[in-house]
Amino acid sequence: MFESLIGLVAIIALFVIISRQQSRIGLVERELGALRSLVLSGAVTPAAKPFEQATPDAAPADMAPAVAAGADIPSPAISEPVAAPAPAMEAETPIGEVVSGPWAPSEPASTAAEPAAPTAAAKAARQSDVETALGTRWAVWVGGIALALGGLFLIRYTIEAGIFGPGVRLTMAAVLGLVLVASGEFIRRTGFKVPVQGAAGAYIPAILTAAGAFILFGTVYAAHGIYGFIGPALAFTLLGAIGVATIAAALVHGQALAGIGLVGAMVTPVLVASQAPNPWALFGYLAIVLAATGVIARMRDWTFLMAAAFAGTGLWTILYMSDAAGMQLPVVLFIDTVTLAVLAFVWLSSRGSEADAAKNGFDWPSIIPGAFVAFSALGLSVDSTLVAAGDALPGALVIVALVATALYRPRAVPLLHAAGLVTVMIHLGIIPPTTIGSDLSQGNLGFDGMPVAAGNALTLRIGIGLGLVFIGAGFWAARRFAAGTQIRAASWAAWGVIVPLVILLALWFTFGNLDRDLVYAAVAALLVVVFAAGGEWIARAEEPPLKGGIAVSFALGGAAIAGLLLMHMAFDSGWTTILLGAAAIVPALVTRWRSYPVLGWISVGAVIAVLGRVAFDPTIVGAEFLSTTPVFNWLLPGYGVPALAFGFAAWQLARTTPTLPRAGNGRPRLAMEAAAALFALLTVAMLVRHAMHGGVIDTGAMTLAEQAIYTLIAIGAGAILVAIDMRSPSSVLRYGSMAAGVASVAFIVVRHFVVLNPLFTDESTGQIPVFNLLFLAYLLPAVAAGGLALYARDKRPKWYAQMLAVVAAVLAFAYATLSVRRLFKGEFIGLWSGLGQLETYTYSALWLVIGVVLLTVGVWLKSQVLRIASAALIAIAVLKVFIFDMSELEGVLRALSFIGLGAVLIGIGLFYQRLLTRAAKEG
Repeated sequence: MFESLIGLVAIIALFVIISRQQSRIGLVERELGALRSLVLSGAVTPAAKPFEQATPDAAPADMAPAVAAGADIPSPAISEPVAAPAPAMEAETPIGEVVSGPWAPSEPASTAAEPAAPTAAAKAARQSDVETALGTRWAVWVGGIALALGGLFLIRYTIEAGIFGPGVRLTMAAVLGLVLVASGEFIRRTGFKVPVQGAAGAYIPAILTAAGAFILFGTVYAAHGIYGFIGPALAFTLLGAIGVATIAAALVHGQALAGIGLVGAMVTPVLVASQAPNPWALFGYLAIVLAATGVIARMRDWTFLMAAAFAGTGLWTILYMSDAAGMQLPVVLFIDTVTLAVLAFVWLSSRGSEADAAKNGFDWPSIIPGAFVAFSALGLSVDSTLVAAGDALPGALVIVALVATALYRPRAVPLLHAAGLVTVMIHLGIIPPTTIGSDLSQGNLGFDGMPVAAGNALTLRIGIGLGLVFIGAGFWAARRFAAGTQIRAASWAAWGVIVPLVILLALWFTFGNLDRDLVYAAVAALLVVVFAAGGEWIARAEEPPLKGGIAVSFALGGAAIAGLLLMHMAFDSGWTTILLGAAAIVPALVTRWRSYPVLGWISVGAVIAVLGRVAFDPTIVGAEFLSTTPVFNWLLPGYGVPALAFGFAAWQLARTTPTLPRAGNGRPRLAMEAAAALFALLTVAMLVRHAMHGGVIDTGAMTLAEQAIYTLIAIGAGAILVAIDMRSPSSVLRYGSMAAGVASVAFIVVRHFVVLNPLFTDESTGQIPVFNLLFLAYLLPAVAAGGLALYARDKRPKWYAQMLAVVAAVLAFAYATLSVRRLFKGEFIGLWSGLGQLETYTYSALWLVIGVVLLTVGVWLKSQVLRIASAALIAIAVLKVFIFDMSELEGVLRALSFIGLGAVLIGIGLFYQRLLTRAAKEG
């Protein structure tokens, strides 16, 4: 296990070093490519000033970063001026001596001598780069790993051969580790230089120091875990000291060495076992490691090192909290506090001004402490053992600390998201979404009827406190960033409304009366005022003022949702639906004074809320409370008031368009127009169904009479929308009118002709001769569809009018045919009652007459589609006469059938001849 652990650490270190050096190689390749482009484009001429005249004191401009970086090395890396190189050495010696070290920049491309042949020079550069990588960098890296493993294998050999005792072997290993560390420091202090271009990444002092650290880690662990020479306390102290010292040595040796030290420091508590572990010693040690890593990472701006330190500390915290019974609350609060303090006062200290924060966005390493600290707060808040002991309050304090840190350090905004998400999770745990509404009457709102969080007064107070914290911090920070960073302002405003609303909803379900609770309704009303005022307060700080950006949209949207909760808490089902519809007027009226884009969409949100209400309960007040009185019942205001409100809101949004273009016109107005038309249709349709079913709208099969009324409503709605669109053009009205027409045609084809056709259902057509079911279901829709087709001829696409004309003709044909059958069969006209000879002949004569009428009307109206319909109907009549009548009719009826058919056809022929002759004369 000892060898596997050492090999794993070596592999990780090798991976880190190789990854870092690959980035350096990539940078050098890009610079060489840029140099080649300059050479090929002629930007660099062969007459440039010879490099041998340059000195470090008069370096070119592009060498300034290299000189400056070299000056940061603690030891005097550049100890003497560089002599002018001979021409033969120009390919190997750059302007100044290349400085080696963890921060030495890659060699500037401009220091290369101008090649005589660009292609040959590029090829030689690539070969040289590969040779440098193999001969210098890779050799050094592999050599360092070989030293570390060699020392460990030497210890193993002495063990197997029995040459030395354990004490001597461990002493030799420790001496070897110390010698490697001292060698690395000696080479660095004596002015270590790499005279070969491209080999600066192979920093030999860092490699030697890392190898020595590996050997020292292994030695101490062997002394404790294998031989038992030292106790847990001393082993823990030595391993921690080696890890911290290795991290500190990274200040002069680079980030890779710091990573090795951090890994060793974080693994130390695992390597050292104790019979009576002390959590304060463990987390005190982790706090020291985290703080030391934070200082070093801040000095060198090593983000990956800082993120790794936060991750290691967080993993230890969660591992410790997994044993809730043996966990000590002060220990968790201590390490959470240290984590946030290191983030706020060490890592993010002096990392740029507010402008830089706005430009650079957020600090991604802060995601890791935010996630782990928030997770610990979640555990403190929902764990049954801790909550029963009253420890939910510390969890809330940790959430407040996350918000405060994010407020103090703007770039730590991930902490805000973590705090908000955990707070929502905690309060949704009281009412898990999977069981909401499953058994509210019994109060079963949690998993298996048991709430996750304790429903006591402490939870109520914590919820109120957290809500106030998010409201205050969210709106204050949103106003602070409104003029500069809209996304950050929107983040604060969003959590400033989401968290209080979720808390209010959770507390209402847990402690309130679900039928009606005026106390929680008052709280919701207060939130409406606070959110609306907060949105206005934020808008006044925008640039330009009152622009109504994303943060303002979140605030006003939160006010709208709070208003929705208010209505559900304070009123019963019927009044809630009516008031929700009427509430769409409020944001539309506000557009008279404010041009916030969100206002129109809030009205649309009211439409969605009302649609959800009526979909859940179409009776508005419940089937048992709905009156049977026709028209004047809850359906009239439940559907009619929202229809009127949506129409007024659309009208108001259209009025505010010229002066406030961002708030009124566009998609919200079109959506409100569509909603108004939809609810107007629903009002009439629901009242019809209510009247025809004796006050019951949610049961009973639909009849043909009821369907006929719905069809007439749809056709009438299409005509009304066309008329309104002519006065106030709107794409919603245009396409909505055509949608109503298409829907009415679909109803007719599917339900009038097939599903509910009395010829198939044998439904009673009524006892009155003319004004019966056939009149309502076929003749009136035929007249309505024909009238709409005629009215829409020049106002809608040609196909639309033709479709309606065809449907009108077919409805008239169906009415005439079914009326003939009713004349012969009476009230019930089912197909299975058979056909008589006189009835059969009557159909033939009737169809020929209808065909002639259609032809006449088509010629009069200049409608080709009616003329084609007439031709089709006459063709059907011809087929019927020759196929059906010839076999079924007898005697005079058969003769009259053919005589009538022939007369009609000859008359049609003469009619068309006269039309063509007249057309020829007029032409």
